[in-house]
Amino acid sequence: MRCATLRVPLDYARPDGPQISLTVSRVPASGRGGAARQGALVHNPGGPGASGMFFPLLADRPAWARVAAAYDLVGYAPRGVGRSAPLDCQDPAERPHGPTQVPAQPSAAYKRARLAAARAYARGCARHAGAALGQYTTLNNARDLDVLRAALGEPRLTFIGASYGTYLGAVYATRHPDRVRRMVFDSAVDPDPRRIWYRNNLGQAPGFERRWADFRAWAARHHATYGLGTTGRAVRASYEKVRAAVARDPAGGVVGTGELHAAYLQTAYYDDVWPERAAALAAFLRGDPGPLVRQAARDPRTAAEAANATAVYTAVLCNDAPWPADWGTWDRDSTELARRAPFEAWTNTFLNLPCASWPVPARRRPVDVGAPPGRLPGTLIVAAERDGATPHRGALELQGRLGARAALVTEQRAGAHGVVGGRNACVDRHVERYLLTGATPGWRVTCAPHPEPAPVSLDDRAASTSRALLPPAV
Repeated sequence: MRCATLRVPLDYARPDGPQISLTVSRVPASGRGGAARQGALVHNPGGPGASGMFFPLLADRPAWARVAAAYDLVGYAPRGVGRSAPLDCQDPAERPHGPTQVPAQPSAAYKRARLAAARAYARGCARHAGAALGQYTTLNNARDLDVLRAALGEPRLTFIGASYGTYLGAVYATRHPDRVRRMVFDSAVDPDPRRIWYRNNLGQAPGFERRWADFRAWAARHHATYGLGTTGRAVRASYEKVRAAVARDPAGGVVGTGELHAAYLQTAYYDDVWPERAAALAAFLRGDPGPLVRQAARDPRTAAEAANATAVYTAVLCNDAPWPADWGTWDRDSTELARRAPFEAWTNTFLNLPCASWPVPARRRPVDVGAPPGRLPGTLIVAAERDGATPHRGALELQGRLGARAALVTEQRAGAHGVVGGRNACVDRHVERYLLTGATPGWRVTCAPHPEPAPVSLDDRAASTSRALLPPAV
């Protein structure tokens, strides 16, 4: 893999003004099997706040081998991320250190404390970024993407975006339909301007509630392995026992209810963590907190990266669109939502709350995504039917806005966030065929779900594997 930097304007209204450098990575097309090179394939993994610098390293993975034979695989860190004009909103001493205790039902006093913390966080973003804070936006990310396309020598862009990366790709396609060659949208954000971003975040809670129920049902089916209960309700009771225990006495002195919830929120994103999370609960209830500590404790080695990801996530979402400024609106909406979908509702509210007092006065109106008829080539959307982070209705909305040449592949009865790249062979075949030939499978087609993960015994190494938590995903 080779790396480089790309110079772009900090403010595109001042193209000759201050410049920033974005980091870029590339592995050239292998040409394996005599494949002809088709150009560069650029990847954005979402967030916003995630770095795509790793993407070229997938070239040797079986799921990417044929694509990597024909394309240079290109990753990059968007503005604000990693070494690309990095954005931070807190000094290291201000970052949260475990254990943290989060009430299941936030009291009025707790809400006031979180509101004060959100305001302080927003002020910290302004203090660290200064006048540049308003330049972290999806529109600027799309402009940067076009500069990258040109720097790579590509007359038209071939792109794959996941999660927030689908919204970035959709905005790019709206602004530059004639510069699009092929685009894959993996786990699509709902691009309706009325939902960017406050309503989309509210809309995640029911989906996460379903996925949390999916995990509990899976653990119940494997009661013989884990002993957490034979029904989803019983598994939830086992989780609540662990929650009550770490509220009284943090596991290993570092895992409180905040760290516990963050770790188990990952079960709603990715079912490949189900075996280790179930095993950690089982081990804790049998007197061994070690696996839970290893999976849930904050890792000081990744603290700076996580803080950077959260800062970029916050800045882009807050800058992109107007948010309610009145705490009463947030409180009313979140209270109502938490009555039917409590697992993620308040967590997401407090994550996004800095946007209520965001210190950038000129909020942008979201882009009205859509391309003029006939100007955008065929595109491919892939989505999981039960995805919580980007509910399936977003894929339907995006398809309707991109027009008749946008195809949708749905993985039925599955909900892992991020469908492309080895989880489902049927989905990967459609994506590979599209990238290599431009052919789409039809208006709407389906794939059977990928197999559920197999359970692991408490002696299995997976029961104690540490897995880095990913940045927030829209």
